[in-house]
Amino acid sequence: MCYGFPNHAARAAARTGRIASRRSLLRGAVLGTAGATLGLAMASGGAQAAPRGGGRGRPLVPPGLISIQLYTMRDALNGSPGYDETLRHIARTGYPRVEQALGYFGRTAEELRAFYDELGIKATSSHEDLSEDEAALETKISNAVTLGQSYLVVPWLDSENLDEWKRYAEQMNREAEAARRAGLRYGYHNHAHEFTRDLGGGVTPWQVLTSELDPSLVHLEIDIYWAVTGGIESGDGADDPEGFTLDVIRSAPQRVLQYHVKDRDPVTGDMADPGTGMIDFPRIFRGHRVREYIVENDTPDVTPARTAEVGYAYLRGVCR
Repeated sequence: MCYGFPNHAARAAARTGRIASRRSLLRGAVLGTAGATLGLAMASGGAQAAPRGGGRGRPLVPPGLISIQLYTMRDALNGSPGYDETLRHIARTGYPRVEQALGYFGRTAEELRAFYDELGIKATSSHEDLSEDEAALETKISNAVTLGQSYLVVPWLDSENLDEWKRYAEQMNREAEAARRAGLRYGYHNHAHEFTRDLGGGVTPWQVLTSELDPSLVHLEIDIYWAVTGGIESGDGADDPEGFTLDVIRSAPQRVLQYHVKDRDPVTGDMADPGTGMIDFPRIFRGHRVREYIVENDTPDVTPARTAEVGYAYLRGVCR
């Protein structure tokens, strides 16, 4: 069964009171169609999908490219059932990959690699802050190599100052050069404020970053929820948030190699488990293919384990 069908009511609710516009920087994408949603019922033994509608076609997401951001699982990792059992649940659910966050929970990089090998999953990416000094950068890169990662991604930057964003870009370029020498790709993960904040004269952080980051060194990990939210909140994508997101992807000089896949509640605008909200993921996936599709929900709808199950089932089922 394939998922990805129109939900006109959800889209209408999400657009209530919004105005339509586009930034001159983000242009050229074709206006699109309706959003996507998915209803999922969970059986006690794991992920059992029960969509309210569906279609037929080839899967859009190769199963080997599905991952999960471990920040989604933080309550389970830090509490009950704990780190080891949470990772075992992720592996049993079917994930072949994880994106590291929150540290190694008492293990060294070597010990964590052995644990992942035992589970049959790989840590292919991680969220890492900018390094305080060269020693910290060397440690960050060394651990990523030990874990067998392909990507290092900066998860969050924030400032009201335009020059500070330029300094961020300069440091990312330096760190990316070091990462490349070690065989790693180095990226940046967006939130909404990169699209909504005015640093002066209408210049946004996103414009600064995409102008200053070296496309030969730095790639982008597009968080689809935050890009959609940035488009809606700025007004620049209120009429067509998926079109705004595709404009963001197509207009950036940097390559988009990874997605964060979390949905948006059509009424509240809150985060939602993948496939249960208003975002037309199939349209975005058709518009641009990436090398990793990473399930995430900062505020899991029921439990972290269920978000992991729902997200995996959705990405396995979403079709052209």
